Amino acid sequence: MTDQHTTQPFLDNLAAGTASPGGGSAAAIAGAMGAALVSMVCNLTIGKEKFADVEAQMQSGLEKSEDLRVELTQLSTDDSEAFNQVMAAFRLPKNTEEEKAARREAIQAATKQATLTPLATARACAAVIELCQQVAEMGNPNAISDAGAGAACAQAGLQAASLNVLINLPSIKDEQFVSTCQTELDEILNKLSLADDVFARVKSKL
Repeated sequence: MTDQHTTQPFLDNLAAGTASPGGGSAAAIAGAMGAALVSMVCNLTIGKEKFADVEAQMQSGLEKSEDLRVELTQLSTDDSEAFNQVMAAFRLPKNTEEEKAARREAIQAATKQATLTPLATARACAAVIELCQQVAEMGNPNAISDAGAGAACAQAGLQAASLNVLINLPSIKDEQFVSTCQTELDEILNKLSLADDVFARVKSKL
């Protein structure tokens, strides 16, 4: 049963008329839920004699999914903090040319960080999708729907995180930074089709 005492405050903050937390934080939580579901399937497989031949893979998958769950949970907080830094930079004084230059530099630096954070979220969500494929194939078949649900959560997280990268790139003057981020994001987005494959495979077995 979901503990509303822990989920409700985040949802209330997400629904509030403030810009933070927003889609980037929600993306990270979606990815973290996907990672948690991978861990669930692993835990329902590990230690059972009938799945002894995949014990090592499930143990390794569990370690990776738990690391990703921790990372994505932290990224949810980091995303809000990064956005708040952007807003703080825009509030800097601009009365003199020196202040204007310092403000522009601060905005650029904060916007870069606000781009790198959801990019990290997208990267982690893609890693979760790969783990979902593994546990859907080798994990306890009684929990295969959870593997599919994990892929769906991670896919949503990846899509949402990518939008938070893309909205920032046009504001960044550093062309090399923009190109590097765009190239990596394009590669990460290729994992969306893998999530579709996992979903279709799981659905066919139900």
